[in-house]
Amino acid sequence: MLLVIDIGNTNIVFGVYDGDTLVNHWRLGTVLHKTIDEYAILINSCLYHEKIRLPQIDSAIVSCVVPPLLITFEIICRKYIGIMPIVVGPGIKTGMPILSDNPTELGADRIVNAVSGYEKYKKALILVDFGTATTFDYVTPKGEYVGGAIAPGIMISLEALFERAAKLPRVELVQPKTIVGKNTVHAMQAGITYGYISLVDGIVKKMKDEVKTDPYVIATGGLSSLIYKGSETIDEIDGFLTLRGLKILYEKNKEYHKFK
Repeated sequence: MLLVIDIGNTNIVFGVYDGDTLVNHWRLGTVLHKTIDEYAILINSCLYHEKIRLPQIDSAIVSCVVPPLLITFEIICRKYIGIMPIVVGPGIKTGMPILSDNPTELGADRIVNAVSGYEKYKKALILVDFGTATTFDYVTPKGEYVGGAIAPGIMISLEALFERAAKLPRVELVQPKTIVGKNTVHAMQAGITYGYISLVDGIVKKMKDEVKTDPYVIATGGLSSLIYKGSETIDEIDGFLTLRGLKILYEKNKEYHKFK
């Protein structure tokens, strides 16, 4: 069985593949001060619920944008599973030309998503990932990663509004039926959700104009469904884009890697 792990700034998403089947996936909060043993216990508990035992895991691949936690999860794989995981980073075989100015500074998750999206759709793509930051990535019709845009994430914007404006409360992130709010909570919800829908549609439209192609637009990430409902430009939500991409990269690199 293959363990796939995507370590983000807000959440850690991991899953287990049995052959080509994703058995299940789980989401943990990203906590820098959590110990190796604490994370190992959490992972083991999730697997145990699916009747998966750690000795059944014979390979792993990790994507990480939080450098201190990469070491944590490498040690977990070595100490508790007895394997050395593949790490998405410089030197990994992607099969995708990277045309950005400095490929080494790209977030690993952005490359994973690009590979996953092109492997599935085989066409020009714009990939919108709603994470701690909202990222927009463009892949050409030939399967080349070009670059993209990065905007503050929805939750970062919402928290900044609460923290920097003394009289504004924390609010539930939902899309109200109208954009003209008749109370403070309604007004904040309208501003954040409709504002982000406009941000996404605006960036996607400008990217399409710039690249002179007609890319298919895929959204992923925990809050993608919230924006998708009101967006004019998002064609599809793919909730397993990153985990599937990790599986694809594992297949491309397993013969060059020693897991034991």
